[in-house]
Amino acid sequence: MFSRGTILEKFIPVLLVITVALAFLVGVLWQKVSFLEGGKASGTALAPSDQGAAEINGKLSAEQVGKVEKPSDKDHIRGSLDAEIFLIEYSDLECPFCKQFHATAQQAVDEYNGKVTWVYRHFPLDTLHPKADKEAEAAECAFELAGADGFWKYVDKIFEVTPSNNGLDLAKLPTYASQVGLNQTAFKTCLDSGKYGDKVEKQYQGGITAGVTGTPGNFIMNKKGEVWVIPGAVPFETLKLTIEEALKS
Repeated sequence: MFSRGTILEKFIPVLLVITVALAFLVGVLWQKVSFLEGGKASGTALAPSDQGAAEINGKLSAEQVGKVEKPSDKDHIRGSLDAEIFLIEYSDLECPFCKQFHATAQQAVDEYNGKVTWVYRHFPLDTLHPKADKEAEAAECAFELAGADGFWKYVDKIFEVTPSNNGLDLAKLPTYASQVGLNQTAFKTCLDSGKYGDKVEKQYQGGITAGVTGTPGNFIMNKKGEVWVIPGAVPFETLKLTIEEALKS
């Protein structure tokens, strides 16, 4: 018959193995969440299978460039389609990295004074942020009611008020619409209809085709159609380096 001490000694190695295994699983889960929200460790927009499509400096191969849809009048743009540079962002309104990058993208538009146009496309990571799909639809309703000006005011407002990570109260979406000058009743009717769900999903699938795996998934495209990938929510100075390269190319 074993004493309590003997039994404990026999189980200690087993407990240690279980503890190590659990720690490993927690680490894997944390890395997965970081990958989805920021796109790998640093926020890259390329899937692992597409890493070879980009050069060391972030410039995409001709094959990968063809998968990034060129900006058009179907897009939500801040600037002109005649700009020299397009900053194409695939974004999730509940992503904290997107909230951080939002001000950076605006700074690029402001400082380059007409040379850079910002293109916003929806990429809601609904497995992490189930509310992001409806928020994207809300932005489309803002566009329906007040055009580009209404769209951008609403997106700016959502990034201003959301705590991110699925923290926004969806019941307040019509209130925010009213705060940016939209008709609250018409907005709610639009949002409740779900009419823009397919449009949001189509933009998401376009991002998947382009190689986006995390948010913000960003690309720089110049007039020649050359494309550079931007690794997530980079600071302005890093973004500026790629813009300057694209301008000179």
